[in-house]
Amino acid sequence: MDQKTEAEIVVRVLKGDRQAYALLIDEYKNPIYNLAYRMTNNSEDAEDLTQETFLRSFRELSRFDTHRRFYTWLYTISLNLIRNHLKKSNRKTGFLKREIYFEGAGLKKSECLDIPATKEIKDEKEAQLEICLEKLSPELRGLLVLRFYQGFSFETISEITGCSQSAVKMRVYRGLEKLREMMSNM
Repeated sequence: MDQKTEAEIVVRVLKGDRQAYALLIDEYKNPIYNLAYRMTNNSEDAEDLTQETFLRSFRELSRFDTHRRFYTWLYTISLNLIRNHLKKSNRKTGFLKREIYFEGAGLKKSECLDIPATKEIKDEKEAQLEICLEKLSPELRGLLVLRFYQGFSFETISEITGCSQSAVKMRVYRGLEKLREMMSNM
């Protein structure tokens, strides 16, 4: 959906056509869910955060600047909600769940790292990467997810986060360096 179409829909909603907001939800529900899932590694949390993102954006729609892209504004709201959720819950969701599961199966913690997170689609390196990603701060994890899982440009990430492009590039680089360091220590 282009910026003009987004702006037209927002104007319709602000004029009272609440049903038009469903067009924006349909367009962006999957990418927002994917962002939330990648950040939390929990489908229930991702669903709740996706719903909260759309509720919050609807309530705050009058603040939206139609000269900007709606999806970058929406991602900003979503990313802030996810970060707050992670700070409040202060947990390493997927890693702890796998650890509890494998310990319950009689395995040692060190053995947990050798088992893929899901049998069907993830190999050992992907499971290790996921564990390391969960250990990063919510800020760095968010930047890496936006860049490498969502495929956003540094310019778009800059719009979403409100940071300069050079700051985004530096933080993404630092996040990658931390991931490399953690992966080499596994």
